[in-house]
Amino acid sequence: MLNIDLTYSLAGAGTGFLVGLTGVGGGALMTPMLMWLFGVAPLTAVATDLWFAAITKLLGARVHHQHDAVDWQVVRRLWAGSLPVAMLVVLTVILGGPLQQVDWLKQAIGLVIMVTACGLLVAPTLQRLARARRLGAPERFKHWQPLLTVLSGAVLGLCVALTSVGAGALGSVMLLYLYPLRMKPHRLVATDLVHAIPLAMVAGLGYLLAGKVDLDLLCSLLLGSLPAVLLGAKLATVLNGRWLQMLLAVVLLLVGLKSLL
Repeated sequence: MLNIDLTYSLAGAGTGFLVGLTGVGGGALMTPMLMWLFGVAPLTAVATDLWFAAITKLLGARVHHQHDAVDWQVVRRLWAGSLPVAMLVVLTVILGGPLQQVDWLKQAIGLVIMVTACGLLVAPTLQRLARARRLGAPERFKHWQPLLTVLSGAVLGLCVALTSVGAGALGSVMLLYLYPLRMKPHRLVATDLVHAIPLAMVAGLGYLLAGKVDLDLLCSLLLGSLPAVLLGAKLATVLNGRWLQMLLAVVLLLVGLKSLL
């Protein structure tokens, strides 16, 4: 019988609402919260959060898809890079590699969180620079877009499979830079969400087969996140979640510093 903890459900609700509204915050917020607030073991936190993010984002993405906001060309390019890399990490987990080393994993999570936080803070500046380059040399910019998108997907695949962090927050920053004219706020959230779902599932498969997913914890988190992500996704069509992203970036910066220092 499952053991539901309502404290975890409240944490899931807050994270789910943020994911639905902004497309970011799933792994970047939930993994450190599980580790440092609730004392969950790092490997279990990563494994459980991958499935939490996949299921939560699946529901949120369905709402966004109904509004025809997903850029499928960009999603396919990202998958071309992220899914193969995630599969390689899955094999490492199943075979029992260096991911079992807790100290190394904590440092990796802290580093990715720091990079994610910095990316969220400078995202508007990066988008302005990219827009200037896109308008100044459109043919050259568009020539490199597909390859750079695949490479960005590969980086996201590595980060997510190792730490469960980056698919939403870091991915959104990359998309703003690579597609400064196409990625309006609602389209950015929808595209980022859809890309993250199979990535989290593929990455989470290795941890599930290795017995690292805490099902009681996962169900407790989902009990709060599923209704909250629907509310956030519906509000995303009328609200700009940028101020929440900035607040999240500051929180993540502090969390990342704590984990590294």
